[in-house]
Amino acid sequence: MDVSTYVLPFEQCDISMVGKVGGKCASLGELLRAQIPVPPGFAITTAAYTRFLEENNLAEKVLSRLKGLDESQISEIEAASADIRAWIESGTLSEFLEDVIADQYRLLSRRCAMPALPVAVRSSATAEDLPGASFAGQQDTYLWVRGVDDLLDRIKKCWSSLFGPRAIAYRIGMGFDHAAVLISVAVQKMVRSFAAGVMFTINPATGDRATIVIDSNWGFGESVVSGEVTPDQFHVNKITGEVTKKTVSDKEIYYTTDPETDQVMKLNVDSARRTDQSLLDSEILELAELGRRIEKHYGKPMDIEWATEKFLPYKGEIYILQSRPETVWSQKEVKPIVEPKASALEHIVAGLIKGKKVT
Repeated sequence: MDVSTYVLPFEQCDISMVGKVGGKCASLGELLRAQIPVPPGFAITTAAYTRFLEENNLAEKVLSRLKGLDESQISEIEAASADIRAWIESGTLSEFLEDVIADQYRLLSRRCAMPALPVAVRSSATAEDLPGASFAGQQDTYLWVRGVDDLLDRIKKCWSSLFGPRAIAYRIGMGFDHAAVLISVAVQKMVRSFAAGVMFTINPATGDRATIVIDSNWGFGESVVSGEVTPDQFHVNKITGEVTKKTVSDKEIYYTTDPETDQVMKLNVDSARRTDQSLLDSEILELAELGRRIEKHYGKPMDIEWATEKFLPYKGEIYILQSRPETVWSQKEVKPIVEPKASALEHIVAGLIKGKKVT
């Protein structure tokens, strides 16, 4: 049987394959096709998930457990979630699926020249980023996973997170069929982040589409995404390419890894670095240029996660970790500041009559 039914390198994914590899993996593949720097990895397809459910006789059992639940029944939803997650996480991966996934992981490790490569294991549901619905943050992500056994364990945990209480309640409230929402898993090389954060190709506070906003902290981006730290913030004019605003914050904590164990640690920032700018000006401009390219490729404002990886003494790389459409301002109707005129002369005359400066 063709193993591409169950595993696919990101390079073979694109935005048309959401049903097979979920929103996250499809987006990562699409970014690579646009020549955006993305850490290498592969998708475990929705076919692998459905095969696992069938091999463990769970498909009907899960749907039966969810039948009749109402989104207001919080305790009942939590109880159903606990049951379903336990069933999935205690299920057995067939020897075939284990071999297919393990072989792809070993190929990735060889490609990156590191045995038992540390990877991020991220859920990639088929219902992510749909118009009028936001499933972001409802499924699990696991960082710094090493070795086949741990990888297979985290994959089952990602699958089971499709049935977290919040995800179940949201699908019920939005009228989504539980059976129609499937899940893929992204396995992606970890970036040893020197700094990381998020970037919007629209000002998320005002909806200004001419501004790119970058939030940044030392270490991994979890401190920024979770709101545990007030990040540095940089505004870049999308048209001129200039940094128009810098807000350098007092950054108290950051996440990094123990070099001996690769375990994620939350640490206090050294006093000398707390109020230092976490991105070089050249990195801000490089990030903004990547943001412009990603927005142009998708044709809409984007919400982007990024990280920098420094290789001492000088060389550094910027990677895009995730990208999804911005879902607040981009859904609103944008009205013109002035009504369109039939000619340039009418525009100038209208401005003079109103007493406004025409530039």
